[in-house]
Amino acid sequence: MVRAAAEEFDRFGYDGTSLSRISAVAGGLSIGAVTFHFPTKGSLADAVRDEGRAVTLAALDRLAAGRRSALRTVVDLTLELVRLMERESSVRAAIRLGRERPDTGAWSDAWLPAVRELLEQAHEDGQLRTDARPADVTTLVEHLTSGAEAYLRARLGSGLDYESAVGQLKRVWHVALAGVSAEGHPGLRQPAAAAEEEQEPVLR
Repeated sequence: MVRAAAEEFDRFGYDGTSLSRISAVAGGLSIGAVTFHFPTKGSLADAVRDEGRAVTLAALDRLAAGRRSALRTVVDLTLELVRLMERESSVRAAIRLGRERPDTGAWSDAWLPAVRELLEQAHEDGQLRTDARPADVTTLVEHLTSGAEAYLRARLGSGLDYESAVGQLKRVWHVALAGVSAEGHPGLRQPAAAAEEEQEPVLR
């Protein structure tokens, strides 16, 4: 039942999913059988969210058991998160439900604290450049995972061939870790002071 609900919430979102549809997808269960275990759609959505987080935390535990540097662990963690997005409907549903039901907590709440801690450790161990603040690298990780999810959501179910998001993210990480500006090229490592001082335009 939870698996069927995860597939429906993943595809159609919270508002677009009904208990009757879930009961049909779950092998033709009656509405009574569904509501016996989950009285409301919200309680079933909570169960799907919890399943997606449990799968994610299990992956975190597996990675924590390995011996690698803190920065390497962060990279491997993001790759595993994206791999879960590709393979697990419960994870994709948890991400979507977190956006559509913000009062219930975001999926990233399950793994972002670990990333912050690892990046602080990487900074202390000298694995980050001095101007690469852990908070900024944490933001980078959030953008990378959000971008991978958007990439997948635009392509899953389209019937079109597409590149693995994990393979794509590996290349992006290579660029991020190496930097994009040519060595010795002036004015690219940091924003120009004039640009920083410019006022943001007022949007009306």
